[in-house]
Amino acid sequence: MNVRLTVIASVVCAATLALGGCASNPSSAQIGTGVGAVVGGVAGNAVLGGTLGTVGGAAAGALIGNEIGKDRDQSQPRR
Repeated sequence: MNVRLTVIASVVCAATLALGGCASNPSSAQIGTGVGAVVGGVAGNAVLGGTLGTVGGAAAGALIGNEIGKDRDQSQPRR
């Protein structure tokens, strides 16, 4: 349990730092990638457990979040 909590906390901290580095308004694709990675990492750890589940879930979540964000970026009018 203690290792799982450490992995989850590490993923959340890394995602927070990565999103905090955006100095300008991020696109929907960037937001989707970050949120997808965090949610996928947590879900992967909960379902499969271990480091491989966390990393695999984060990668899959980032990919799915990026694609959803790209669709939102294309459907919104440019400013």
